Amino acid sequence: MFLRNYWYVAAADTEIGRTPLARTILGEPIVFFRTEAGEPIAFEDRCAHRHLPLSMGKLCGDELQCHYHGLRFGTDGRCTRVPGQEHIPQGARVRTYPVVERYRWLWIWMGDPALADPDKITDFHWFDDPDWGAKSSYLHVEANWQLVVDNLLDLTHLAFVHGTTIGNMALAEHAKVNVTRAPNNVVMTRWIIDQDPPPTFAKVGKFAGHVDRWQIIDFVPPAFLRLDVGATPTGTGAPEGERVGGIGMRNLNAITPETETTSHYFWGQAHDFDVKNAELTNRIFEQIRTAFLEDVAVFSAQQRNLNIFSDPPQVDIAADTGVLAARRILSRLYDEEQAGSRVAAE
Repeated sequence: MFLRNYWYVAAADTEIGRTPLARTILGEPIVFFRTEAGEPIAFEDRCAHRHLPLSMGKLCGDELQCHYHGLRFGTDGRCTRVPGQEHIPQGARVRTYPVVERYRWLWIWMGDPALADPDKITDFHWFDDPDWGAKSSYLHVEANWQLVVDNLLDLTHLAFVHGTTIGNMALAEHAKVNVTRAPNNVVMTRWIIDQDPPPTFAKVGKFAGHVDRWQIIDFVPPAFLRLDVGATPTGTGAPEGERVGGIGMRNLNAITPETETTSHYFWGQAHDFDVKNAELTNRIFEQIRTAFLEDVAVFSAQQRNLNIFSDPPQVDIAADTGVLAARRILSRLYDEEQAGSRVAAE
C-alpha cells in the first residue's frame, strides 16, 4: 500500500551530484542527478528506447546519455539526440518527477505533478536551525515501511530492545500515556516521572539522581515521525513546561517505501544544549544509531516472518493505541486516494 500524492524524502542533498544515482521509490526506479548549475533532476530510470537504466549512463552537459545506444534526454525528459539519425521519435521521452531541496534532504513527489505543492513538505527545520546541533543519516531496511512507523509509535519496546542505550523498564511500567488524535495526525505523549535515566541520558545529561522524562511522538502521514524527548531532574517542573537543568532532543524520522518489503529510512538527531559542540553532537548521534541498528534487526526479523506466514493472526495490546490510530488514518487516506484516482480515470 503506497500513498502517492505526498512528498517523500528521496536522498540526502549530498548524495545527488554529477554522477547519476539510482534509487527505487514506491516501487518505481528513479535516477537523480544535478545540472551544471546544481539543480536536482529526477527521471524514471529507463531509456525510452530499449529500457536500459539511465543511471548506467553519463551526463553530457545537462543531458543524460543512455549507456546502450547514446540517446540523450534533456532536463524536461524529452529526447534531444538519437545518434545516426536526425528524426527524433515523438514518444522518445521519459517521465520526470517534481523535486525540492529542503532541510538537507531531497524531496520527491510521486503522484499527480499538478498537486505537488512544496508548502506541504513536512517540517524538519531542526536540521537547519542554528539553535540546534543536528546530524542525519540513512539506513536501508529490509522491511515494509509501516513496520518502521509502528516501531516509532510504540516506545514501550525501548525497555527490551534498547536496554543498554535509550531504554529501561520504567518506560514500560511507569509511563503515563496520552494519545491525541486528529484527522491526519496522531500525537502520543508519555511521561516517566521520578525514575532512573536510561544509560544514554545518564551519560549525556550527567544526572545525579532520578529524572522526569518525556517522549512526545508526532506522526504525520504517510511516514513522518518527529519525537520530542528529554529529561530534567525530578521535581524541577518539566511536566508543567519548565525544562530547565536537563536535556532536550529531537529524533527525526522520514520513512520512504522502496518496495512492499523494503524501505529507505532517513533519520536524524538534534539537541538544544551545547549546540556548537560537534563532538557532543556526534556522540549523541552514535548512541542513537546504535539503538536504531537494534531496531533494524527487529524490522527485518518481522518482515522475514511475514514473508513466510501469509496474513497471520495478530493480537493488539494497550501499547498499540497510537499504532492502531495511525494505521486507521493511513488506510482511510489510501482509500480516498484510490477513489480519487478512479474518478479521474473515468
